[in-house]
Amino acid sequence: MCALSREADAVLLLFDEFWDEAGDPYGRVKSDTNFYITGRIGKHNVVLTIMSGMGTNSATYAAVNLRASYTGLQLILLVGICGGLPRIGDKDAYLGDVVVSKQIVGYDNMFDDGTGRPNADVRPLLAALDTEFMEKRLKMAAAIHLKELQQEAKERMRRAEYHYPGAKNDAIYPPEYSHKHKDLCRACAENPDFFCRSAFQSSCAEIGCEPDKLIPREHREDLPKGADFAPEIFIGRLGSGNTVMKSGLDRDRIAAKYNVVAFEMEGAGIGEEFPCIVVKGICDYADSHKNKIWQNFAAATAASVAKAILAWFPSSSDGQYEPPPKAYHESNELSVANNALVDTAWVSQGDTVGSLTYNSEPVQTPEQLSIIEVHRRVYIGYERTAFFVVLHAVWLWLLLMALIAVE
Repeated sequence: MCALSREADAVLLLFDEFWDEAGDPYGRVKSDTNFYITGRIGKHNVVLTIMSGMGTNSATYAAVNLRASYTGLQLILLVGICGGLPRIGDKDAYLGDVVVSKQIVGYDNMFDDGTGRPNADVRPLLAALDTEFMEKRLKMAAAIHLKELQQEAKERMRRAEYHYPGAKNDAIYPPEYSHKHKDLCRACAENPDFFCRSAFQSSCAEIGCEPDKLIPREHREDLPKGADFAPEIFIGRLGSGNTVMKSGLDRDRIAAKYNVVAFEMEGAGIGEEFPCIVVKGICDYADSHKNKIWQNFAAATAASVAKAILAWFPSSSDGQYEPPPKAYHESNELSVANNALVDTAWVSQGDTVGSLTYNSEPVQTPEQLSIIEVHRRVYIGYERTAFFVVLHAVWLWLLLMALIAVE
């Protein structure tokens, strides 16, 4: 599931195949108003849905409908963007880094106990990813997928820019330093906790935020456009609520109270009954100085980490994947009685995995697929040649019969 279209656009660039180019091959229950895109990522069937809006309520509605239409869901990857703390544990966190949920904390009192443990089905995977060994593997795989995503976007001439925006655009102010007009604005001057709409829509440079107030930090070496970037990956507790966190003071207070590393708006709406992992790229520091410069890049890093995680999620079909019926995919002959996508993933601000009832072949490498395609074309060529030979013989026979009749 993805709450924003920009998040879905990033995830879709990492699909290996699409099943629905000729229309929806699976259908949905009558009451389901979600829109789905189906396909394959690696060895898993995947169904992506874009939520009707941000927030826990929209997430709950989308998840319930998804489960009703795709009854064999194995995993939900809620993929998108979030606001992060500038320092997580003993490390500085930077824009473009990615957080992965170990636990979801509903900090706005929408839930009785305020916390949500991960579903039992995903706890072993999360425990493994929390090791230093797997963290390094995940980081390396994510860097490769990010490069693939950027190249795919370039080849498809996408409008969105997915390259690293640069360290000069990654700045952090003290939590008490608000993003507001410094003079000539009554609304900004009267309330220390409020800033006007014009300020909200303006950059720090436009509004006059003072550069000498910036918190000095050691930045990673700035990367030239197109250079490889490997996001840091933090696994921890994520704060989830129905409002955008845009106060440095509130951010630090709630983070200290609940021990969270980032803030997002959908995870708490999924619930413990779903096997869900939240994967979010940090696009701002959850303060009043937030802007949209990093949103596309953060969505791309999150999608890349999500694909890397999916590669280590066990496949219930032993490495097989299930394309849709022949009517929608030429190379497959399959009758699907329902949408029990066996081995499927759900991408949501997020991802989803589903499961089809398989009668399928193992996943082939690109080289194997190219060989299969060559044989398929040769076979089709033989079929067409035989057809035209028979057609020509029939035409000659009819011509001969006509001549005999004339004589």
